Order: sequence, then C-alpha cells, then structure tokens
Amino acid sequence: MSEISIAGRPIGPDHPPYVIAEISANHNGRIENALKLIDEAKAAGAGAVKLQTYRPDTITLDCNDAAFKISGGLWDGRTLFELYEEAHMPWEWHAPLFDHARKIGITIFSSPFDSTAVDLLEDLNAPAYKIASFEAVDLPLIRYAASTGKPLIISTGMADAEEIAEAIEAAREGGCKELAILHCVSGYPAPAEDYNLRTIPDMIERFGLVTGLSDHTLDNTTAITSVALGASIIEKHFTLDRTGGGPDDSFSLEPVEMAALCHGANTAWSALGKIDYGRKSSEQSNTQFRRSLYFVKDLKAGDTITADAVRSVRPGYGAAPKYLDQVIGQQVSNDTPANSPVVLADLK
Repeated sequence: MSEISIAGRPIGPDHPPYVIAEISANHNGRIENALKLIDEAKAAGAGAVKLQTYRPDTITLDCNDAAFKISGGLWDGRTLFELYEEAHMPWEWHAPLFDHARKIGITIFSSPFDSTAVDLLEDLNAPAYKIASFEAVDLPLIRYAASTGKPLIISTGMADAEEIAEAIEAAREGGCKELAILHCVSGYPAPAEDYNLRTIPDMIERFGLVTGLSDHTLDNTTAITSVALGASIIEKHFTLDRTGGGPDDSFSLEPVEMAALCHGANTAWSALGKIDYGRKSSEQSNTQFRRSLYFVKDLKAGDTITADAVRSVRPGYGAAPKYLDQVIGQQVSNDTPANSPVVLADLK
C-alpha cells in the first residue's frame, strides 16, 4: 500500500509529508482555545488538525487505587480519572469544531477511544480515524473503527513487531482498505535518541504500508529527519502557549514552530527528489567556471606542446583536464597566444 487518501489529499512517498497538528488536551478547558488552534494550524500549513474523543468514564474508572494513580513523570500523583477529566474534549464541542475547520478549509478528524466515540465521529462524517498508541492493543476498537470504511492511522508506541502486525490484521479484518502506521515513542516528552528512526524504513519494508512518525520530542529535528527515511506522515502536538499549564502544553509545538515544521518537512521531501546524476538547472550557468586546459605560453604553428605550456585552470571553455596527458607532445596547427583555451580539433 504505497498511498492512502484523506479528504481527497493523497498521502504517501510520492507526495509532500502530511503534517497533523494534534490538539489533544491543549484547549485547556476553553473552546475558544480549540477554535484558535484550528486557525493557527491552518495558518502554519498543517494538512490536518486532530482531536481526541473520549470522556473520563469511557477511558478509565473513577478509582483511587494505586493502580489508577500516576507515579512519576509529567502527571505524577494524579489519578487517571482526574487527568482525563481535565484533558478531555467535551463531546458537545466536536460539532462546532468540525464545522469551523471545514469552514476555513483544513481537514479535521480524531482519535476515538471507544466505540461510542466512533459513533459520535461518524455522525460528524469524520474523514479518517487515528488509533492512539495506548489503544493499539485494543483490537476490538481497531476493528470497529475499520468497519466504517474510513482511512485508518495506527500509532505504534510501546508496541513490538508482533503487536503491530496484530493491529494491522485487526484493521484489515474490520474492512480497512486505506491503512497507515506511525512509528512512535510514547514518552512525554521523548528523547530523540529513543526514536531509532532507522526503524521507519524497516517498517515500510516489513509491513508494506504508508508509514510516518508521531513525534514527542521537543523540537523539529527528529520529525524532519524522519522524512529522509521515508516518513509520509508527521504528527506533532500543538499548543498556543507551551507555558499554558495544560496537561500536554509543555511538550507541544507553538504556532511558529509548527509553521517551521511544515516548511522544513516539505523542504526535506523536495530535497529527496529522485535518482539523478545529470546536470541540474541551478548549475547550468556555473559550468563556465569549471576547470579546463589553457595555454600559458605563446606557441607558433607546428610547435610541440610541452608540460609547461598548458595548465588546468578556470574558466571552462577549453578541453577537459582529463585530456592533459594526450595534449602534451602534440603540435598546434596555428599560432596560439598565451591564455587561449586548448581546442582538441586544433592539435595535430
């Protein structure tokens, strides 16, 4: 599968990278922030903006037991229910956010976290679905999302090769015809050295799918580098203000950085081009400055060319330097002043 299409936009190695701006929890409880993020994603050049669709009671249990408490890291000490209560996108916001994105002309879709979320998003005619890394092992959810017939993107953070294969098989069993996978490290933030980007070409060869990167590093270097290794999709968390205090703000890109990512990813893809050993258009005017053979002494017709009579210099109007050994020892046919280019046809 070398290409998929979301909302009419082809995605694959033969097309510029598809950059997804992940809003996640960065609305920080205000729909105005979510609307502004959609505007800023469009202005930055992102191909799509993505939501997360769940309620705290559809993703976890309201329980204070130790197993439901986060220990260490960005959200240390909080229960899962408390975190998701703060972070979730209210379901009543989805329709106005979808309407706004469509109005300004940017694709919008979401990550559903259970079947009821898929149902909500189907009512909104979401053009695609993204399965989050933590849900990549939820094969019934993958089958249910795949049964919609919409394109499906699966993040593979924490999943080993066998689990990735199982997720792919579940998507196919569910009826998915357009499937992509994202290499991912589910650390928040994740250090660049954990990404092992050489995994991307192996994933492409192993699974035969459109492949991309879900990037949780703190800058754009990893994401842009992934393009050179075959990434066709880049997903990055997106916020209005990294210091905003929301659950995901601290490891998200601000608008200027998102614009830089879109530009850099497109430039990297353009630079890949194709295999081409020919002279490039930007080089044409500079060929005159290549080295070539010039006479450095005055010679009379019939004189033999000695080693001290000819040199390889710039510009490039004379014979190529590779002919130097052949030129030495020949005779000039005509009187030849110093600083004249060597013309092979004029030798005998």
